[in-house]
Amino acid sequence: MSDTTVTEGKVVAFHYTLTDPDGATIDSSEGGPPMLFLAGAHNIVPGLERQLIGTSVGDSLLAHVPATEAYGELRDDLYQTVAREAFPADVDLQPGMQFMGEDEDGDPFPLWITAVTADQVTITQNHPLAGLDLSFDVTIEAIRDPSAEELAHGHPHGPGGHH
Repeated sequence: MSDTTVTEGKVVAFHYTLTDPDGATIDSSEGGPPMLFLAGAHNIVPGLERQLIGTSVGDSLLAHVPATEAYGELRDDLYQTVAREAFPADVDLQPGMQFMGEDEDGDPFPLWITAVTADQVTITQNHPLAGLDLSFDVTIEAIRDPSAEELAHGHPHGPGGHH
């Protein structure tokens, strides 16, 4: 296949509009640079990546991605309530805020705040879009070979280097 077809190992630039099951826009690259991903490196949700493989520069598609192939189903076991004092006192905690936790090996993982009271903070490992079937309206803008550095890092770099 040529540099004009999305295949594993290619850097792909695409514009997108992401909508929820009701058609409300969640995110969009409109008015900004296209999103980049390294095909096969798990840089984007699996259901979208699977549907982009084989497309070409200039192609547009509406990719419907079920929750199981996007951010997963909501899991009740991924919620936890912790004492407010476990967080810095000077931080104005709000639902929706993201921060990083560490597992027992010291590896980081994302957490989101879902509720805050004077004494407690409810956190979850569920991504904010977990449980939602999503739709991506996508146009492929460019496809190229990755640099050695991009392959080593497992993701593409924007203009001017590492991002």
